[in-house]
Amino acid sequence: MKNFAKYGLIDLHLHLDGSLSPEWMVEWAEKQNIDLPAQNIEQLLSLISVPQDCADLNQYLSCFAIPVSLLQSPEAIRSAVSDLLKRLDQQGLAYVEIRFAPQLHTQKGLTQSQVVEAALVGLQEGLTGSRLFKANLILCCLRGIGSQEGNLETVRMAKKYLSSGKAGVVAVDLAGPEAGYPTMNFAKEFELAKSLGVPFTIHAGEAAGAENVQQAIDLGASRIGHGIRAAESESVMQSLAHRHIAVEMCPCSNLQTKAINHLNSYPLRTFLAKGILATLNTDNMTVSQTNIQQEFDLLAREYQLNENEAQQLLENAIRAAFLSDEEKRKLERHIEKRINYSEKGE
Repeated sequence: MKNFAKYGLIDLHLHLDGSLSPEWMVEWAEKQNIDLPAQNIEQLLSLISVPQDCADLNQYLSCFAIPVSLLQSPEAIRSAVSDLLKRLDQQGLAYVEIRFAPQLHTQKGLTQSQVVEAALVGLQEGLTGSRLFKANLILCCLRGIGSQEGNLETVRMAKKYLSSGKAGVVAVDLAGPEAGYPTMNFAKEFELAKSLGVPFTIHAGEAAGAENVQQAIDLGASRIGHGIRAAESESVMQSLAHRHIAVEMCPCSNLQTKAINHLNSYPLRTFLAKGILATLNTDNMTVSQTNIQQEFDLLAREYQLNENEAQQLLENAIRAAFLSDEEKRKLERHIEKRINYSEKGE
């Protein structure tokens, strides 16, 4: 099996609440006097990660209740972002975009602005002394939970804290249970984003069909979260390719949520062949018990991913990142140096 470690340097689709380490959760439950429904790390992991027989996306999403309950203070949010970045640095990543829904962290009185500001402090703290080229934040609007008013506030928060070169907020997203909540129901949120000049990605084509991907395209999404069911429609795939809309693919998560039953049917290679900017990501490191290297290893082992395809995935991730053209060139040079250095050390 090929080792594609040198390509697993970017993660564009990574949820904060789904990627907390159990050790961090135990520490911060104690600090905040929150009782966890588990006696040890092993029991906790069984509650915050999906079982092998996970039924669907809704069961997958049930793993987020405990993590979200711990992220209701500025100190915890700051620490969670910082801790995640330190772990990603140890894994060898060069660039990451971390996403979370500010609405979910207002249960104990925080405003969305306070939530985002705490995350920004954690971002700077986690980057200090790291080998990461950069890290940025994506703010998620919500399907099925939260409110339209809350979603519109999230878009306004993205505009307020939109990065101007420094690490910060770079986009908004739409996340949550897709089935039953068509993308077009959220047109108002993305009309506001466009009017404010805020880029956006949208979860679509994971638990609903290609029509949801088309709706996301029509709304003006720069990227599609998951997007695998775009493969059901030749016209949707053509739209993705012609408009250079990237697809944030997360195979381990897709297998667990039953978005696909087997990697034999995974459309990544189809997307690459059609010129679609497919990228490889983790989704939720703790819920899915994965990391970016394991995603590449999974595809190498069970999908026969080859080196050219792995290289293309990395190049696509650089192109798809919510960075300026100048920053993308700098990131590319940073990664080339990292790869050359690692190869000389082999």
